[in-house]
Amino acid sequence: MKKSRQDKAEKRTEGKVKPPKEPRVHRYRRKQRSTSIYFLVWAIFTALSLLIVLFCGIAQQITVLRAYKDEAAHDINEKGRLIKEELQRGAPDWTGGNYSGFLRFLSRSHDVNILLLDENGVVLFPQEPHFDPSAPEIEEHLNLSKELQIAVQKMQEQGSETVVYEGEREYVYASKTEFAEDVEFYLYITKSTEIIEAASENMGVRTGLLLVFTFILSFAVSSAVSGWLTKPITEFTEKSRRLAEGDFEVDFRGAAYGRELVELADALNFAKDELSKTDRMQKELIANVSHDFKTPLTMIKAYASMIIEISGENPEKRTKHAQVIVDEADRLTSLVNDVLDLSKLSSGMEVLQKNAFDLSAYTYEILDRFAYLKETQGYRFETEIADGLYTCGDELKLGQVLYNLIGNAVNYTGEDRIVYVRLQKESDTVCRFSVTDTGKGIKPEELNGIWERYYRSKEMHKRPVQGTGLGLSIVKTILQRHGLEFGVDSKVGEGSTFYVYFPLLGEEKTGKGE
Repeated sequence: MKKSRQDKAEKRTEGKVKPPKEPRVHRYRRKQRSTSIYFLVWAIFTALSLLIVLFCGIAQQITVLRAYKDEAAHDINEKGRLIKEELQRGAPDWTGGNYSGFLRFLSRSHDVNILLLDENGVVLFPQEPHFDPSAPEIEEHLNLSKELQIAVQKMQEQGSETVVYEGEREYVYASKTEFAEDVEFYLYITKSTEIIEAASENMGVRTGLLLVFTFILSFAVSSAVSGWLTKPITEFTEKSRRLAEGDFEVDFRGAAYGRELVELADALNFAKDELSKTDRMQKELIANVSHDFKTPLTMIKAYASMIIEISGENPEKRTKHAQVIVDEADRLTSLVNDVLDLSKLSSGMEVLQKNAFDLSAYTYEILDRFAYLKETQGYRFETEIADGLYTCGDELKLGQVLYNLIGNAVNYTGEDRIVYVRLQKESDTVCRFSVTDTGKGIKPEELNGIWERYYRSKEMHKRPVQGTGLGLSIVKTILQRHGLEFGVDSKVGEGSTFYVYFPLLGEEKTGKGE
């Protein structure tokens, strides 16, 4: 006497202790910031504008100031060279040998301040004739020893008798020179940088005014841009609330705000359509399951009352009525099991127990469950099943797939009540299982929906195999978890063929080659 597959499964798991499930960790979302996108866009845009203007203003000020100073250094260097050459030629005749007057003339001509110093830093020329150089009040102003010391030090550092450098609020040209009876002097020329500093301050004021203008302009522009950018998001938020409240008529498409938002609108519309479809199918499921639950419950109650009131003393009738109660209870159990199976499979609660098994023998065993239909209702099962085809998978779950596919074909086959079941080797690694009915077929627009949960064809049949419309969804879930290829071919008026491709195992993996 053969043991049932259920007994084998129980034996396979006997003595095994499942590891305790880890406690579920509840993760709470972090509190989201309440700052609006409108404010963020405005703040970022305004800050960026101000930073750009500030950076450009500072860079421009530094660049212009550097250019002014370089030009000033170059200018005083050229003027110093020319002045030195003229001094070395001596004072012109028209000056009467008056070096002080000649230096004042050169100062006005070149717009610089020119001094001739001795080696101690005392001003030799120009001298005012009515000033007494020895007067204490004048002597302090005519003594530039500290300034000359700095110039001499720079000459020593650079190894040159002529230097140009930036002093305190002025540019300095200093050169050691000889003229007039080979007497050594130091030519000390200065040019004020007050104009450069004034230009720099003026540029700073202009940069500040530009910052204020930029802030006002960026405030207005960023406000407009922020409103334009956040408008579709605000619309999406409002429509999403309506969708959450069950309004499936909302349309997320609107003005073309950009490719990304258009794609987001398309995705939201797709989600809305899927939610609408699921909601509709769920309502249909509730209606179908409620009806299917109601029928056996009504029958159980009716026949229990008949046993109490009518057939209680009649063993033959009592047995017949009790059998109806048992059959309806089995039907009710089947409905509950379908709902529970789909729930467990979809949530991944059940772990697949994969092992190698004889798919050919298993197919025959599944077909034996439909033998009562041959005897009681005249169904014919035409089979083409190759022997010795082994595969690997969860035997019980794949058996549920075979049973549901055959039961689906029985429910929807034609008046001839013929169902074709085939299992053939496609290649050395793949075999194909298929079930074909001779019913009215499936319309092309319904093909994509037949695998969805709650689906049931609009073509109503008197079904010898009861169901809730979850059978094909269970098949899809099991096969997807196994990673198997499956599908359906159908023509209206000619019937449908559901097929699954199973991997084939070699003899070394099945134990047949030992």
